[in-house]
Amino acid sequence: MILERDIEAKAVKWAKANGWLTYKFVSPSQRGVPDRIFIKAGHVVFIEFKAPGKKPTPLQAQTIRKLKDAGCEVWVCDNVESAIDALSE
Repeated sequence: MILERDIEAKAVKWAKANGWLTYKFVSPSQRGVPDRIFIKAGHVVFIEFKAPGKKPTPLQAQTIRKLKDAGCEVWVCDNVESAIDALSE
């Protein structure tokens, strides 16, 4: 079984090799934030990584909705290919 952390690690490796800055998103006062922030040429993408077939928790879904409502690009990726797709748009 592929773990969430393995998907995230492979996606981060690909992103760095393709010129993206990548940061682990940790917000002590706000739970439910996406796992990573990716930045390249003024383009900012938030990605919540999940194990294959898993969905965001209700709190994560609420935070994702707030970010999207604020005009942010946010993806939920449960495989490496979908993360690469998110960063290739």
